[in-house]
Amino acid sequence: MNVLGIESSCDETSVAVISDDRLKANLISSQDFHKKYGGVVPELSSRAHLQIITPLVRDALAKSDLKLNDIDLVCATAGPGLIGALLVGLTFGKALAYSLKKTFIPVNHIEGHIYSGFLMDDKPEFPFLSLVVSGGHTLLLLVESFMQIKKLGSTVDDAAGEAFDKVAKMLGMGYPGGPKIQNASLKGDPSRIKFPVADLREPYNFSFSGLKTSVLRYIQKNFPDKNIPENDLADIASSFQNAVTLALVKNTKRALENYDVKTISLAGGVAANSFIRNSFIELAKTYDKKIVIPDLEFCGDNAAMIAFRGQKLFEAGMKYDLSYAPFPALKEDQYSGS
Repeated sequence: MNVLGIESSCDETSVAVISDDRLKANLISSQDFHKKYGGVVPELSSRAHLQIITPLVRDALAKSDLKLNDIDLVCATAGPGLIGALLVGLTFGKALAYSLKKTFIPVNHIEGHIYSGFLMDDKPEFPFLSLVVSGGHTLLLLVESFMQIKKLGSTVDDAAGEAFDKVAKMLGMGYPGGPKIQNASLKGDPSRIKFPVADLREPYNFSFSGLKTSVLRYIQKNFPDKNIPENDLADIASSFQNAVTLALVKNTKRALENYDVKTISLAGGVAANSFIRNSFIELAKTYDKKIVIPDLEFCGDNAAMIAFRGQKLFEAGMKYDLSYAPFPALKEDQYSGS
C-alpha cells in the first residue's frame, strides 16, 4: 500500500509517503517568517500552505519513485489546529482523493503525535503511557491499542510549549521560545531559582500559568529595567525549564505507579528539548520501562505521523465520506478510551 499524508495544522507544511510500511519521504516546509511577528499569524500561515503544498506533493512522490496514480490512500490532518491552515491541507487531500478515486482518511493531529513513536525502529509496546507536549497541548494518555486511548490528564490552562514561548518573550529572546530557552539554559543553574510546580487536585492534570506568572514577577522584582545580565538570564531560563520538566515527570511518575505499562512515550514539539528528553530517559531507567522518543524530525508537526495514523485507521476499517467536516469534533477532551 502507498499512503500519502498531508499536515498543515499550523506553520509547517508537510507531505509524506509511506510505501509498504516503509517511510519513503517526509518533506517539511517551515514558515520561518513568523519570527518577526513574535508568533504565528494565521492568515499568513494559510497563504504559505497554499503556495507550497502542490510542489511538496510532487517532490515527495518523486523522492518515493511513485506516480500520483500509485497512491492508494490519502490522509490529511483534520484538527485540532488553525482552522484556515487546516482547511488548506484537508481540502487538498479530499480533492486529491476524489480525483484519484481513492480512499480519504481525516486524522486527528494529536493522535498523529501519540503514535509517532512507531516511526522509530524501536517501537512502543502496548499498553504505554504517552505524554504529548506541544505548543497547544499537554496530555498524559494511557494508550492500550491503535484504537483505544484513555486520557488521564491535560493542562487546565497554558500548554507547556506555550509557556516556553511566553517566558522567552519575557526574557527578550523572541520566537520560537523553546529552542531559545534550551540554548540559554545550557549555561544556567537549574536549581538557583525555585519556581513553583503546580500540584492539582486531579493527579494527572498540569498547570503552567502560575509558573509563567512567577517568572514574570521574578523579572519585575529583580530587573525592573528589563536589563537582565547574561548569567542571570541563563539561570532564569534553566530554572524555568527545570520547573516545567519537574511537573511533567511528577505526573508521569504518578501514572507509572498506578498503571501497568510497558513503555513510556514522549512526543510533540516540546519533546525536542534535550533536558526534558534526558529526564524521561532517566525516569524510564528508574521504573525499568522502555522509553521511546521520536527523532527530532518526528517531534514537530510532520506528515509521516499523519500517514502512519491514517493507515492504521484504514486498516481498522474506519470509513469517512468526503463530506466529513470534523470542526469542532476532534478535541483533546474526547479521548475516552475508544
